[in-house]
Amino acid sequence: MKRSKKITIVIIIFFLVIALVVIGRHASGLYFKKKFSKRPPPGVMVEIVNNKNFNQSLESYCTSLSSKTLSYKIKKNELLEPINFNSKVNKGDVIAKLSTKTITAPFAGVIGKRGISGSSLGSENTIILTLDDSKKVLCDLKIPEVYAAVLKKGLRLNAKFSAYKDKIYEGKIESVASRVDAQTRSILARAKIDNKNSEIIPGSLLEIEILYNEKDALSVPDTSIMYEGSKKFVYKIVENNMIKKTEVETGVRNKGNLEILSGLNEGDKIVAEGLTKVRPGMKIKPIIKSQ
Repeated sequence: MKRSKKITIVIIIFFLVIALVVIGRHASGLYFKKKFSKRPPPGVMVEIVNNKNFNQSLESYCTSLSSKTLSYKIKKNELLEPINFNSKVNKGDVIAKLSTKTITAPFAGVIGKRGISGSSLGSENTIILTLDDSKKVLCDLKIPEVYAAVLKKGLRLNAKFSAYKDKIYEGKIESVASRVDAQTRSILARAKIDNKNSEIIPGSLLEIEILYNEKDALSVPDTSIMYEGSKKFVYKIVENNMIKKTEVETGVRNKGNLEILSGLNEGDKIVAEGLTKVRPGMKIKPIIKSQ
């Protein structure tokens, strides 16, 4: 074979190899671009818009009182049997047997003794026997007159007793005074609080939260709101799990939720968390947030 022909074949083979390398790199580039250029849609927490309870509240303090209470002044030397103090009795049970008479309970309650020394009563032989019904306790509240427009009978309230810090006792406003106290600029309101287990002791200090302007309204978590100047937006999920930036108008805030006045309807799905992961018009993988 002539030398020139060999050189020609080598050159042709060289260019064929180069062409194959170029074509191979281009094909592999297209393959990996197709495989990795489309990232999977990000998973974000999604919540369904529904109705929740909203309210405003005011806080106060009060001293608990028994809903029913009676006191008996008796002589120790007249007792035929020891009195079982701090015990529960039913209506009609004997609470004290005296040489002159027998005292029975006119209502169910707890027997106690008033903490007054005998000398202050004029005799060390005298004791004050008490009977308290504390299944429901009363509470007199002094409410600032600025709340006169919303304070009314029937308002719900929550009470806390420091001895049971994590427990909430429910109650209602029983009555409201018809006048404002000119000295304190407050209105007196009486509340009645459920105390089924008699955990609240008469005379104890209670923290009171009165709920007013209660209503059911559309709600979204406050983590779903985006603020742009004076406007507020959420990401609403539309067809094919695409998201749309939607302007909303909000009302009061309550326990991590915001009232929606306009912009959304019940049953709409919105992005509840992970706003930094998404952009308008983007497709997402919804993760339904448990209620």
